[in-house]
Amino acid sequence: MSLPPNFSQAVDLSSLGKPAPDTTTPMPGVEVNPQNLQAELLPLSVTKPVVVLCWSARSPGSVETLRALGNLEAADSGKWLLAHVDVDTQAPVAQALQARIIPHGVVFINGQVIPFLEQPLNETQLREVINKILTVAAEQGIGEEPAVPTEPEEDEALAALDKGDYESAEAAYKKLLERKPNDNFAKFGLAQVQLLLRTEGIDGQKIMEDAVSHPDDISIQLSCADIEIMSGYLEPAFERLLRLVVILNGDEQKTVKDRLLELFALVDPADPRVIKARAQLANALF
Repeated sequence: MSLPPNFSQAVDLSSLGKPAPDTTTPMPGVEVNPQNLQAELLPLSVTKPVVVLCWSARSPGSVETLRALGNLEAADSGKWLLAHVDVDTQAPVAQALQARIIPHGVVFINGQVIPFLEQPLNETQLREVINKILTVAAEQGIGEEPAVPTEPEEDEALAALDKGDYESAEAAYKKLLERKPNDNFAKFGLAQVQLLLRTEGIDGQKIMEDAVSHPDDISIQLSCADIEIMSGYLEPAFERLLRLVVILNGDEQKTVKDRLLELFALVDPADPRVIKARAQLANALF
């Protein structure tokens, strides 16, 4: 990574408040300056991820985020390095890292910079982020992918799937979501199982033929979209349901919209086909 031409410019700190009373307690991680950024941290990123947080004593959320990262770094015993940029004393470095809001986090992996954070997160949320960072690094041959402990309900669901018992798997994922409503793995697992339940025993060829003959039959179109998703035809499935969202209203429109959202959950949210379809859905609804 080379620093941009505006390296000497200062980051805008006008949105921050007054310094917190206690600014003397040492913060975890390596303090970043222009010299060690280029000479030490970037070269180190070819052997382990280097997580850098831009923070300020005037932003309590950034202080809490940095301390939480310090706890995680200690727990991970050298699998990654934590570094921090005090924007009040190292504004040019913060500017170089394109920090526009505090906290602002980037990670260096194999010399490349990847932004990953622009809001305060608690330790549980940060653990998920760090695990993803370690996974991305492992895919590039740097370090090992983290062993993420599974939830008991997830183990129950996977065991049921091995037996072909989709209903029990569905119940297990729902139970997990009752306990952890924001668990993304459970959301994905539930959407996947429900798709399997809806398509079990269906004659896909006949459904697709019926969909051509009955373009306004909601049930048939929903089933056809399921089959298309199962077959990897994402865009046709999304377009099929988006057409219905446009021409329907009330409860029927909501039924199709909800199914479309369930299908979105089965695909990487960064997939351009999902991004495009989500924008089209928003335009159709609003």
